[in-house]
Amino acid sequence: MPTRWIVDGMNVIGSRPDGWWRDRTRAMRALAADLDRFRQATGEPVAVVFDGRPREIEAKVDVRFARRSGPNAADDDIAGMVAADAAPGELRVVTSDADLADRVRAAGGTVEGAGAFRRRLDALEA
Repeated sequence: MPTRWIVDGMNVIGSRPDGWWRDRTRAMRALAADLDRFRQATGEPVAVVFDGRPREIEAKVDVRFARRSGPNAADDDIAGMVAADAAPGELRVVTSDADLADRVRAAGGTVEGAGAFRRRLDALEA
């Protein structure tokens, strides 16, 4: 069964305290570039959902911004994507947010932690 990925963008960015908060746009663009490499290496579709105001991010992956602002905005969008999907068993959501992980599993998707996924991305650069 093919895997389709949905990435909780700010959760993955926040998994590494590298000063990302000083330039969120740069951090988002860097993650999108890493996800492009992942998509190319695996052939698996990837969507990333970010919190915050929309920014211009060029990527071959599906880049989305939460439809509303506020707490859990991207989480709500991600959970909705899984719940609305015709084949949620093909979806793997990348997050370390326990509440979102529970919602994804309840809708039939699977979850991979942000740190573990970050290590996958790092391995592509090696």
